[in-house]
Amino acid sequence: MNDEKKGLTRRDFLKATGGATALAGAAAGGIFLSSSDSSAAELPKKWDEEFDVVVVGSGFAGLAAAIEAKNSGCSVTILEKMRTPGGNSIINGGIVAAAGSPLQDREGIKDTPELMYEDMLKAGLGLNHPDLAMTVAEKSNEAVQWTINYLGVQYKDRVAHLGGHSEPRSYTTYNQSGSAIVRKELDKVRSLGMNVRTQVFLSKLLTDGDGIVRGVKIHEGYIFPKADSGAVKNIKAKKAVVLATGGFGNDIIFRSIEDPRLTKDTGCTNQPGATAEGLINALRIGATPVQLSWIQLGPWASPDEKGLGISPIFAVYSAFPYGVMIDPSTGKRFVNELADRKVRSDAIIKTGRISIGIADAEGAKHSSHLMDKMLKRGSVKKFDSLEKLAAEYKINIQGLKETIAKYNQFVQEKNDRDFGKPIRNDAKQLIQPPFYAMRLWPKVHHCMGGVQINKSAQVISLDHVPIPRLYGAGEVCGGVHGACRLGSVAVPDCLVFGRIAGKKAALERSWA
Repeated sequence: MNDEKKGLTRRDFLKATGGATALAGAAAGGIFLSSSDSSAAELPKKWDEEFDVVVVGSGFAGLAAAIEAKNSGCSVTILEKMRTPGGNSIINGGIVAAAGSPLQDREGIKDTPELMYEDMLKAGLGLNHPDLAMTVAEKSNEAVQWTINYLGVQYKDRVAHLGGHSEPRSYTTYNQSGSAIVRKELDKVRSLGMNVRTQVFLSKLLTDGDGIVRGVKIHEGYIFPKADSGAVKNIKAKKAVVLATGGFGNDIIFRSIEDPRLTKDTGCTNQPGATAEGLINALRIGATPVQLSWIQLGPWASPDEKGLGISPIFAVYSAFPYGVMIDPSTGKRFVNELADRKVRSDAIIKTGRISIGIADAEGAKHSSHLMDKMLKRGSVKKFDSLEKLAAEYKINIQGLKETIAKYNQFVQEKNDRDFGKPIRNDAKQLIQPPFYAMRLWPKVHHCMGGVQINKSAQVISLDHVPIPRLYGAGEVCGGVHGACRLGSVAVPDCLVFGRIAGKKAALERSWA
């Protein structure tokens, strides 16, 4: 869809409002582009390079967009500011929600996109933009099958049940890492004759006098985080620019403006390059900011590892579904271990203490492939008895034993009467030594907010119409997840809107 002539032009809108972009600038932490700043309408007299589609970002969304645009007959360049491609996607946990999938059918699990959509809205406190959330839910299985049938991604032969989901619906990559998907996307990119240009920093989205995006200003040879490093170039986008720059979880200044509690003392699971400049550049040209202050904390994070680490694998696959999380001061559970991430993180923080996740030998089997590494790092520890475990973490042993006894009864009855945790059919009582445990304290993980897009992945302006020739996909966009993203829904979000953005960008008319 080409909206260059729909409604007011961007120039008319800026003149009429006199300060709308200042509002976007305020949302971007005080970086303003006033309506009188003519630089928004300045295009270079000579372009250094030109492509049909310019994709900024090389994670799940950006690579998917590039593949689809290339397959639609476009020339494409992919820009990545860091030294290596992949962004946060390559360190993602490799878990992908898919409603109505073949794995579910095989296991007799009745699931629908409508149920997944309802789960997303429940976790998101109803703040999700319904059309975007439903698009992800409806196309989630299609996205997973695309990774299998077109990219050749391999998954484990089982479906996982993550917190906040009504049913087990999540595929897990063979190595439990997003790298299994990103590397296959990179293989496809290369086979199609493209490459990812690393150390290329987006310094500006270039628009003409009517606010139509015509290209990008970059710094080539950029050295993170030196903003002025590298050689300045201007790249013309004959059809469109796709913004897939990810979230801003590691941008301490920006995130603490949006949520003052998230200071430098708050840990983060993201890679260092998860910063806000891509988002800010969109806000500078009048993109609508959506729910920027909703920033998710991961309840499975370990204070004993930097960044994401590997011990969350134990929490997600062993302690939460097959074990318990307890408050060491009481030895008791305090939340449904399979609630959504916001509920669990809020509950941990409310106790004011680092929580302990526990599983026995049976539960630990589900994270056994990394257990030796986790034990070596000391982020997960192994004990011959509950008494030794309790002594290590200064847990009230009487409370712990009572908790375990009660939980085992719930497992036997397949009914958690205290917190309503779904008890899996293959769950067993927590009685088989050795016992394993880890410390838990939330870290910044995902930004639900970003720029507004529509179902066609077009970035929406402050005058409520698409910014011509600008598309967005992935974590840089807001509205899909509302107040809280469900685990394993980030990947289908990125893949679904990345593919849409690439296809739609390819349909734009080339300009001379």
